[in-house]
Amino acid sequence: MLGNIFLTLSYTNGGIFMETGCIFCSIAQEKTATELLYKNHNLVVFKDIKPHAPVHLLIVPKQHIRSINDLTADDLPLVSELIVAAKNMAIEVGVKETGYKLLFNVERGGGQMVFHLHLHLIGGWIR
Repeated sequence: MLGNIFLTLSYTNGGIFMETGCIFCSIAQEKTATELLYKNHNLVVFKDIKPHAPVHLLIVPKQHIRSINDLTADDLPLVSELIVAAKNMAIEVGVKETGYKLLFNVERGGGQMVFHLHLHLIGGWIR
């Protein structure tokens, strides 16, 4: 049993929901030294600090959504935007033709380590 978990929730000036203490919220708000490869009003893209491939990017919504399990029908446009951003980043980093994986880890048993929704773009292997 996990016991009681308390979260501090806040909104940025742009109305985007954030969780205080969430590293990905801090990165999305540009409160860290993380190099952003791409950003727009809804998402940011940056390199994974523990890459599993020559190219390993994280596509992260600015809005704090804990996991795929917490998505609602209202989040469909955002999830679509994450996937399209991943496709565009694959072109940008040169893996469109050689191939790549898109991966959501869901909950601890599925490999999720940071509980803020994010999409992995993984590729760059020479085959």
